[in-house]
Amino acid sequence: MRIARANTKAINYACKNFHYSKSVPAVQYGYNVYNDNDEWCGVILYGGGANNNMPKSFGKNAGEVLELVRVALNGKQETTSKAVAMSLKQLHKDNPLCEIVVSYADHRQKHLGTIYQATNWIYVGKTITSDTQYFYKGKWTHERTINAQKNKEQLKATLPKRENSNKFKYVFCFNKRERKEYLKIALPYPKDKDLTECKD
Repeated sequence: MRIARANTKAINYACKNFHYSKSVPAVQYGYNVYNDNDEWCGVILYGGGANNNMPKSFGKNAGEVLELVRVALNGKQETTSKAVAMSLKQLHKDNPLCEIVVSYADHRQKHLGTIYQATNWIYVGKTITSDTQYFYKGKWTHERTINAQKNKEQLKATLPKRENSNKFKYVFCFNKRERKEYLKIALPYPKDKDLTECKD
C-alpha cells in the first residue's frame, strides 16, 4: 500500500462517489491511497474543519491543529487503518507545525470511530456539532451551503432539517509529551451500546 498527494479531480470524485455525505470539504492536505496492486482506492483528507476557533480550543495557533475531514475509499485498500496511519505520517512530514489532528465519528451513520481506535487515537468524549443540516438537492447539507444561496430564507423555511447531534470526538497527538497529557483525560473507546445513548 502507498499514498501520494491527491489533486482536486481525485478529491472531488472520491468524495462524491465513495463517501456517504457526497460532499467535498475544504481541504488543505489530500492523499491518494493505492493498494498493493497499485489500484487507486480513494483519498484521505485533512483541513481546518468547520470551526475556525478549533485551534484555540486546544490552546494552539492556526495551523497547529487540523481535522481529518474525509476518509473516502472504495474498499479496495488492504486495511483502512493502515492507510490512515500512513497518511498521518505523511501529513506530519508535509506540515511539521501540526501538533494535533482531531476527527469525529458520526453516530447517525452507526460509526463508532473504529478506524481511530485501531490507530491509537485518544477518545475524549461526545460533542455537539454546531451545524444544522438541511435536506437539499437529495442529500443532507451543511447550513453554510444554504446560507450561500440567494433564496436562503425561503429554503430554510421550506426544507426539511435536522438538529445538532452527538458525535464521538477523537484526537491524535504527534508530540509524545502532549499525548501523555491527553491520555490523562482519555475515556474508554465507544462500543455498540453507546450508539443508543446518542441524540438522533
